[in-house]
Amino acid sequence: MAILVVIKEKKMDFEKSTTKINLARSFAGECQEGARYQFMSKMALQNQMQFVSDTLKTLAKNEMAHAKVFYDHIMQKSGKNIRNIAIEAGYPFSMPQLETSLQEEYKNEVAESENIYPNFARIAKDEGFLDVAKSFEMIAKVEATHAKILGYLSGLYKNNKLYKRNEKTEWKCSSCGHVEIAKEAFKTCPLCQLPQGYVIIDLEKELR
Repeated sequence: MAILVVIKEKKMDFEKSTTKINLARSFAGECQEGARYQFMSKMALQNQMQFVSDTLKTLAKNEMAHAKVFYDHIMQKSGKNIRNIAIEAGYPFSMPQLETSLQEEYKNEVAESENIYPNFARIAKDEGFLDVAKSFEMIAKVEATHAKILGYLSGLYKNNKLYKRNEKTEWKCSSCGHVEIAKEAFKTCPLCQLPQGYVIIDLEKELR
């Protein structure tokens, strides 16, 4: 008679794990990214770039949601209040200019999506924290999307082509819904008189 032997995967003590430190580092990083995107959103608004500002606000909201995921993992797995988790990590600080900030954040998102979070996921798997690994993997995919958005906006902004295209395209005012088909968006909405920065850039379509 064959005897079925079930071997349970051994999970490391969370308090002694590298995953605990990685979660704390990720929480801090996501909080800082959320803050930087809010700073960038205000810069865009000062330049009357309402749609870009709103896009950056959405990225900030995403990053804070990621921070909450990491925070929850720490609290659930520790099962207690933690006075302090000592971490050592580098975090970027760049001059507050929209063009350079877009490019720097693009690089940060690429690093997170291609290297940092996939590596943290592998470590979490090795230590037996499969749910944490899954969170790192899913968040890495979101950060890859962020990188595409930031890289695209950075290129358009740098080349003064946020509202110019080589072919005729649809330009829609995000406030009143007025639409025109042209190679360049209207400078001022002829319907509600709001500036060009309110015109929608169809990122979903243009990034396909």
